Amino acid sequence: MLASGLQIYNANPVFGGRAGWHIPPIFTLGGWLAGGRHWHFAAMWLFSLNLVFYGVYVLVTRRWKHRFVSDKDIKALKLSQNQQRLTYAWHRIAYTAIVPILLLAIFSGLGMYKPAQFHWIVDCFGDWQALRIVHFSTVPIVIIFAAIHALLGRKVGGDRLLESMFW
Repeated sequence: MLASGLQIYNANPVFGGRAGWHIPPIFTLGGWLAGGRHWHFAAMWLFSLNLVFYGVYVLVTRRWKHRFVSDKDIKALKLSQNQQRLTYAWHRIAYTAIVPILLLAIFSGLGMYKPAQFHWIVDCFGDWQALRIVHFSTVPIVIIFAAIHALLGRKVGGDRLLESMFW
């Protein structure tokens, strides 16, 4: 999604108009605006369905009780001296904080995908340019989340935990 999004960005940069900063073609996917949009929308459906299935899984298995932040985590941040407990609390805060950001990315992206059908989404953000800026801003937030998530995982479980995610 990132590479195709950068291809779309190059067609009409959000910051600075056509004279704005352009991403080198080696980091983009799609070759031109329509190609980038096709890749981006195909990945969007996979991403959105994955998030829906994850949401259903969390609700059905009741993992939301253990996966997301609770009042116990807030108390632990204030009172606990146990470093592992503090790390778990920060981990749950990160998990909880990313959900609305991902939903914002999908919501704003849907408004850009079909602006005539979902004009009310564009209206929620004020105008087209504001919608693009909000959607574009979700990318660095998700990248920062991934980095923090990896660091917290490494802090809790070390290299063995990170390796278990991939092998």
